[in-house]
Order: sequence, then C-alpha cells, then structure tokens
Amino acid sequence: MSTENLSVLSPLVPTISREPRTRPNLRLSLAQDENEIREAQRLRYKIFGEEMGARLSTRIPEHDTDLYDAYCDHLLVRDENTGKVVGTYRILSPEAAKRVGSYYAENEFSLTRLQHLRPRMVEIGRSCIHIDYRSGAVIALLWSGLAEYMITRNYHYLIGCASISMADGGHNAANIYQKLTSDQQAPLEYRVFPRYPLPFEHLANGQPALVPPLLKGYLRAGGRVCGEPAWDPDFNTADLLLMLPMERLDSRYQRHFVEKIA
Repeated sequence: MSTENLSVLSPLVPTISREPRTRPNLRLSLAQDENEIREAQRLRYKIFGEEMGARLSTRIPEHDTDLYDAYCDHLLVRDENTGKVVGTYRILSPEAAKRVGSYYAENEFSLTRLQHLRPRMVEIGRSCIHIDYRSGAVIALLWSGLAEYMITRNYHYLIGCASISMADGGHNAANIYQKLTSDQQAPLEYRVFPRYPLPFEHLANGQPALVPPLLKGYLRAGGRVCGEPAWDPDFNTADLLLMLPMERLDSRYQRHFVEKIA
C-alpha cells in the first residue's frame, strides 16, 4: 500500500519529538504468531505504562496484556531497517467479540442500543506509535490496514474509545464534550451509556477545548461520538466511544485508502 500523499492524516498524531536517524523502511502486516503479538504488547507497555503512566494489570513483566489480546488481530507496522515494531492497533472482530463474551468497550459503556449492529461491528483499540515515528507515515499505514480489513471482510461499523487525559482534573475533557457539534454526535438510537460517568457539567470551565490528535482524526474521518464520556481510572483518562460507519468515511480518506483497496 502506498505511503504517498499522507498530509491528510497529520491531525492523527502528536507533534514529532525527534526523527529517526535514517529514513524508515516501513512494512504493514497482521501479527502471525505469539512472538509478534508480544512485540506489540511490549510497545504498548512502553507507551501506555512508561510514557503515559497508566496503571496496567499485566501477567508478563514489561508487556501490556489483557484477556482480549488472544482473541484480537494485531495490526503491526515494522521498520525493516531496525526490525522493530513501531506502531500497532488491535482489532476485535464481531465473531471474536462473541467468543470472548464482549467488546472491550463494554467494560466502560453499555452498548445496548448497538446490539443490532454487532454482526457487522469491529472494535479497534490500543493504538500506539513509538515516539521516534510520529510523523504521519505510521498512522497512515495503520489506517490503510484498517480500511482493508473492513472492506475485505465486509464489516460496516468501526467502534473504538478515544481517550482524553485527566491530568488537568478533567476540565479539558468536559470542554471537549460540551463543544461537540450535532454532526459530531451519533443519533439517539446509537447512544451508549458510561458505567462510570465523568461529571462533565461540573468540570466544564468554558476554556478553549484542546482536542487530542487521535480524537480529531476520528472526527475528521467521519466518526461520531456515541454518548457522554466515561472515566477510566487505570489510564486516568476520560474516554469517548466513537462509531464510524464505513459509508460515512470522509471523501479525503476514501481517496487515500478505500479507493486504492477496492
């Protein structure tokens, strides 16, 4: 898949901290065995545990693991120059969600109103990119892989949680939620309900909303927020559940990904 003309995805990643010393040679794939899944889990631990300070419950030291990993497909971007996995997304298909008993998001939200979408609904999560590779190319490859996954398997709905830091006490998260436009919110029939609601009415302070890059990217791609934010105490984040029907995928993203695959 081509990595040219990727400027449309620049909002999806944080500001670059530093550049790799040599031009990366990136390759996209799905994990083929347990060793490759372990590589993804080590990268996740480095980002979520060490960089973000999340409280991770893991059974393997210096790996981010949970019960969903064994049921998921793991999308990887590897720099062939170093052999290292530098980006990952995990994907839970509707069939796998049925086997494990739930979507991961159901730990935070009631998805009752999405029940009829389950046979065609894929969940994504645990997205992370090595700090040296946050220039746009890695997330672009990951998104092209997600598009191919959805299209080739004929899935219609993509869901996932977008996290907002609570380092400021939750004020920015509350401001973001209150300033969502009607077009950025899902219809009432697709609303979900947080199990641990963030008291956004009391936390909003009228300051400008600083939207995290990943959330901004989901919204620009055509995703909609499905309800009020939930508080995740382990990651100390406010989480919003987003849903992207493939038919709503923004035309810019279709040109870069879908039309190259179909």
